[in-house]
Amino acid sequence: MSFPSTPSPAYLNHLEAETRRLTQMVKPVDSPYAGAPQELAGVVESAVDSLEGDLNDVVHSLHANPETAYQEHRSAQLLTDLLAKHGFETETGAHGVDTAIRAEVSGSRPGGTLAILSEYDALPDVGHACGHNVIAATGVGAFLALAKTLRDDPDAFPGRVVLLGTPAEEGHSGKEVMARNGAFHGVDAAIMVHPYGYDLAEQVWLGRRLLTVTFTGISAHASAQPFMGRNALDAANLAYQGVGLLRQQMLPVDRIHAIIDDGGKRPSVIPEQAVMKFYARSKYPDTLKDLSQRITDVVEGAARMAGVGVELEWDEHPSSLPVRTNQALTGRWVKAQQRRGRTPLPAGVVSETLAASTDFGNVSYRIPGIHPLIRIADPNVALHTKDFAAAANSRAAETGALDGAAGLALTALDWLCDEELRAGVQQEFEDDGGAIDVPRYFD
Repeated sequence: MSFPSTPSPAYLNHLEAETRRLTQMVKPVDSPYAGAPQELAGVVESAVDSLEGDLNDVVHSLHANPETAYQEHRSAQLLTDLLAKHGFETETGAHGVDTAIRAEVSGSRPGGTLAILSEYDALPDVGHACGHNVIAATGVGAFLALAKTLRDDPDAFPGRVVLLGTPAEEGHSGKEVMARNGAFHGVDAAIMVHPYGYDLAEQVWLGRRLLTVTFTGISAHASAQPFMGRNALDAANLAYQGVGLLRQQMLPVDRIHAIIDDGGKRPSVIPEQAVMKFYARSKYPDTLKDLSQRITDVVEGAARMAGVGVELEWDEHPSSLPVRTNQALTGRWVKAQQRRGRTPLPAGVVSETLAASTDFGNVSYRIPGIHPLIRIADPNVALHTKDFAAAANSRAAETGALDGAAGLALTALDWLCDEELRAGVQQEFEDDGGAIDVPRYFD
C-alpha cells in the first residue's frame, strides 16, 4: 500500500510572509464622507453591544445544528424567534424560497432603502466550515440594532432597512433565486460580511458556473466486439485531458475543477454513458463567459474525437458572478471597524490567488454592495475545512459576530444619514457599468 505525498506548504508560507510585509506598508482605506452623526453612531453601536448574548447564541446554536442548502428550517426559525423576542415581525418563505426570511423597518422620514444580508446554510460533512453561522449573527444583530434605535426614536434616521435571510449560498446561488423573485426590488444597496483568516476591506471573489456534461456512446463487449462500440468514457477522458492542456493558456486567476461522475459499470463493457461535472471560475463576468466558451469547445471536440453524442447543461443552479465592490461603501465599513479596534486591509495585500466564490456577486451587479471579510481564525486556516469549522465555534467567532454586526449597522447608518455618501455610492456603481441583466448574461 502506498500513500499520497504530502503537499508542500512553501507557497502558502511565502504568501503569508508577503502579506505581513505588505501590511506594514499599506495605508488603511479612507473615506471622504462624513457619515452619520457621531452621537447617533454611538447609540447604534451600544444597541449592537447589548445584543452580545443573543448573537453568541446564534453563533453556537447554528453551529451545533448545521443544515445544508434549502434545508435550513431550524436555522431560519432560530432567527425568526430572535426577531420576535425583540418585537419584530418576520416574513418566512420569502421570495420563493421556503427557508428565506425577510424583515424591515422604516423611519418616519423618507430616504433610501438598504438591505442587510444573513446566510445560514452549512456544508455537507464539515458543517459550518464557511462560518455562515457567524454571517447570520452579524446580519440579524445589525438589523436589530437599527430597528431598536428607530423604535426608540422614529426620527433617528431616514429611510428603510431590510433584513434578508438568504439560504443556499453553498453551490446553489440562493440569492439569485430570491433576486429573480423580487428580493431586491426597491432596494438601493446591500451589505454583508464574511468570516475569514484576515480582516479585509476587499478581496477577490470569482464568478462561478457549473457545467454537467453527458456523453452518450454505444455499448459493446469490450473483448469480443470492441469495434462495434463508441466509448463515452473515452470522450470524458479526452475532455479531462483537453481541459488540462487548456490550463496553460488560462488567465492567472481562472479556475477549472472537473470530476468524472459516471464512467461505466464494468470493465468488460464499453461504457455507453459518461457524466462529467465542471466548475469554471473567473475574476470578471466577461472573462467567465469566455472561459465557458473555451470549455464548451473542448467538450464538443472530445465528443467528436470519440464519435459519441454530447449534451451540455450549464448552471443547474444559477451561476454566481464575481463580486463588484463599491469603494465608497467600503470606506465607511473600514471606519466602522476601526471603532472596534480592527484595521481591515485593502485589496491587493492578501493574494488574489486565494479566491473563492459567492452568490453575493449577483447582488453586486444589480445594486451597489460590499462583501468584506472579518477575522475569526488564523491566516493559515482555509475556508471549508474542519479547522475553520472549529474557528466558527470559538470565542473569536463570537467577537467577529459582534464586531461584524456593529460594522454593518454603522455602515448602513452612514449610508442612510449621509445624502452625499448615497449619491457617491450610486455614481460609482454607474461609473463601473451599472446594473446588468444577470439572469440572461450568459445566454
